[in-house]
Amino acid sequence: MAKVEIKKPIVDEIKELLDGAKTAVVVDYRGLTVEQDTNLRRELREAGVVYKVYKNTMINFAIEGTEFADLAQNLEGPTAIAICKEDATAAARVLCKFAKDAEALEVKGGVIDGTYYDAAGVKAISSIPSKEVLLGKLLGSIQSPIANFARVIKQVADSKDEEVA
Repeated sequence: MAKVEIKKPIVDEIKELLDGAKTAVVVDYRGLTVEQDTNLRRELREAGVVYKVYKNTMINFAIEGTEFADLAQNLEGPTAIAICKEDATAAARVLCKFAKDAEALEVKGGVIDGTYYDAAGVKAISSIPSKEVLLGKLLGSIQSPIANFARVIKQVADSKDEEVA
């Protein structure tokens, strides 16, 4: 069996994972203990992020000609890739939070919503809350003035009722 026949399914698997993905972040996992790696994988899985270790050449073949092609500049040394199709900031958030405690984990870079970011950019994006949290804050800020207005109207109506009685 030729080497190409062995590698093609792996490249296809990576392409399938990247198809429709909002985020792909590459990290250097060298130096993580088994326990740390297990905890990291669990946290990523809970956040809806797929985390896999592939050979750099396989990732390179898979990202060629896609919006993730800029990741090629980060494909040196041991590389793991975190891919998320739902929340654009989830992978960056979990990886950067985990990297604070596990100094061996090094974020190399990532593509988030079609834009390439280096390690510093990914770290900056990791501070952005999820879409659901942002929508909740927006609704809260819209609802607050309306609720306050309703309370004032109710107090005015109650005070008028007391005057009449």
